[in-house]
Amino acid sequence: MKIVCLGGGPAGLYFAISMKLRDPSHEVVVIERNRADDTFGWGVVLSDETLDNLAENDVESAAAIRGHFAYWDDIAVLFKGSKTVSTGHGFCGIGRKKLLLLLQERARELGVELRFETQFGKASDYAKDYDLVVASDGLNSLTRTEMADKFKPEVDVRKCEFVWLGTHQKFDDAFTFIFEETDKGWLWAHAYQFDDETATFIVECTPETFDNFGFGEMSQQETIAVCEKVFAEHLGGHSLMTNANHIRGSAWIKFPRVLCERWSYDNIVLMGDAAATAHFSIGSGTKLALESAIALANYLHSEPTLESAFAKYEDERRLEVLRLQSAARNSLEWFEEVERYLDLDPVQFNYSLLTRSQRISHENLRLRDPEWLEGAERWFQMQAGVPGNAPVRRPMFAPYKLREMELKNRIVVSPMAQYKAVDGCPTDWHLVHYGERAKGGAGLVYTEMTCVSAEGRITPGCPGLYAPEHEVAWKRMVDFIHSESEAKVCMQIGHAGAKGSTQLGWEIMDAPLKSGNWPLLAASDVAWSKDNQVPKAMTLEDMDLVRAQFVAAAEMADRAGFDMIEVHMAHGYLLSSFITPLTNHRTDEYGGSLENRMRYPLEVYKAMREVWPQHKPIAVRISANDWVGDDGVTPQEAVEIALMLKHAGVDICDVSAGQTSKQAKPVYGRMFQTPFADRIRNEAEMATMAVGNIYEPDHVNSILMAGRADLVCLARPHLANPYWTLHAASTLGDRDEAWPAPYHPGRDQMWRLAERADATLEKV
Repeated sequence: MKIVCLGGGPAGLYFAISMKLRDPSHEVVVIERNRADDTFGWGVVLSDETLDNLAENDVESAAAIRGHFAYWDDIAVLFKGSKTVSTGHGFCGIGRKKLLLLLQERARELGVELRFETQFGKASDYAKDYDLVVASDGLNSLTRTEMADKFKPEVDVRKCEFVWLGTHQKFDDAFTFIFEETDKGWLWAHAYQFDDETATFIVECTPETFDNFGFGEMSQQETIAVCEKVFAEHLGGHSLMTNANHIRGSAWIKFPRVLCERWSYDNIVLMGDAAATAHFSIGSGTKLALESAIALANYLHSEPTLESAFAKYEDERRLEVLRLQSAARNSLEWFEEVERYLDLDPVQFNYSLLTRSQRISHENLRLRDPEWLEGAERWFQMQAGVPGNAPVRRPMFAPYKLREMELKNRIVVSPMAQYKAVDGCPTDWHLVHYGERAKGGAGLVYTEMTCVSAEGRITPGCPGLYAPEHEVAWKRMVDFIHSESEAKVCMQIGHAGAKGSTQLGWEIMDAPLKSGNWPLLAASDVAWSKDNQVPKAMTLEDMDLVRAQFVAAAEMADRAGFDMIEVHMAHGYLLSSFITPLTNHRTDEYGGSLENRMRYPLEVYKAMREVWPQHKPIAVRISANDWVGDDGVTPQEAVEIALMLKHAGVDICDVSAGQTSKQAKPVYGRMFQTPFADRIRNEAEMATMAVGNIYEPDHVNSILMAGRADLVCLARPHLANPYWTLHAASTLGDRDEAWPAPYHPGRDQMWRLAERADATLEKV
């Protein structure tokens, strides 16, 4: 094949090498507009895994690269006068210029033609003379821009400003993060050694801090002078340096996240940053480029046509790229919102930073540095009131207290509709269902949403708390749980609003009953869907009546012995219909501004708080994101909602999202709603519960240890396994979680089997 690579960075050079290795008869040309030894970055970070992939592809270049690497296992975080170091992270760095020179040398050995200081034109011009055109022309790819209608790029320019500098100060003992507070805001640095004499020193800040300093109007030397002053105690008298002298004015930039719908067209293909970018905070941009080069070279030699090779290349690499971009997005968003975490203790701040991308889990940290993690876990349980000399346990097993209610651990059985009530009355199904989950080890067990009136039910199978027989049945269940377990019980109280009078969950979800529908109430006359009945917009008299029903339900819940109640203000139900502007079209004092939209839900809460014993807590569940953009409740507005709840005396915010509108376009994924709980906890400084696709002990422990929530709710895992908490404890080697006495033989067998499995793994 006759091949041209437009751009002589790592992607273009390594692809050229890979093609010549597979068939020396290929004619490969690399065109680069800069000089051979020009480079505008400092260091490149790669993992041991990437080095192994390079060695498998080309032993010689991999050995040359490995011979110039600076290795480190440690990550150091300097924050609030404290230096926290953890180990086992396995990174290596090399100067970008050195990497390019090594790849250039290897390319020449293999017969690749290198043309430097040559300005290349449009990729389409080369497509006529070459069999294959590889657009490896970087972050600001001309090819991607000129052929945007073909590649359909999505470029998301992120918030933080950063400047890429270097220094002769040594950071050879650790990849180092430095956070410094100034009178104009916080600045932080990502610093790492990449050769014997030089380290990368990337300085980053929020737009507000950037503007406060006036960095946009400064020259590069003025920027360097400010940064040297801010980080003076960490530079040891060494200066900061720039190699971007070709840029006039400020060298600060914002990171553009690039993703293209297509990576190829005709005989032109994108590679490296031209196709997709990954934020520097996880150091994967060069990794993506090198591994993509290997993949494309492989498929060009295994597939019969360019078209099929391109298809295989995109299929294989897109998933890996998206996976890394997702981790990189999590990481860059952590730095964008880092000021949210600056009040955390250095121990928790460090843990939050280490787990920011969600690629490193709690138990993965234990494999890397068990001593450091054990110290962090001890710190966590001491914050929960556990004596410092007590055995160290995972964060999920730390106690938690709300008012006078003490939970033995942080696991919550989330509300899950059962649709098994009869005329609003819970049955033996509920006794067994909730009783089993209480025996299963969770610290707190929620009922499903329990309705304040027959007309407030979601379905005919939903339970209520509006008749004497309901109170009797619930009391029987609560008494059983209190007598046979250490679990506490929370009654979730709500009114279905416009989502009421619908079929059972396993029939047609949210569809009206085939017969026997009852009238509905809501903030406004907005139907849940075109197929659902239109609710009556509540009058003041209706609001008085429903408020009284919520109060009566709270009084019944107290008499039934519940330890806690939660007011359901989420998911499009009655109180939620007041909060979201999607369904609140009122023009009176209960509509319009957020303050007005919150007025009635807060009135209901306050009325319930007056009759609910002061020693018992009340939670509120909210939808922190309507998933419809700025037309609905946004995560920022959710913080304002949480602050209103906090000031009203709500003890903890149960943070869910969505289910408020058929227009919603939620973004699902592992722990996908946790960021909303995180934001409320650390911006509103309010206790939160995290919910949403949380299913592993690692998820729970990471959320808690990083300070993203105070309690963690699991729904579906508890449907599949009532004993989720006890089984998790056994798997983790925790022998302190109490099992019901009749189940001890089963517990002992589970422990023996777990120990046997661990012993087998150790031998392997």
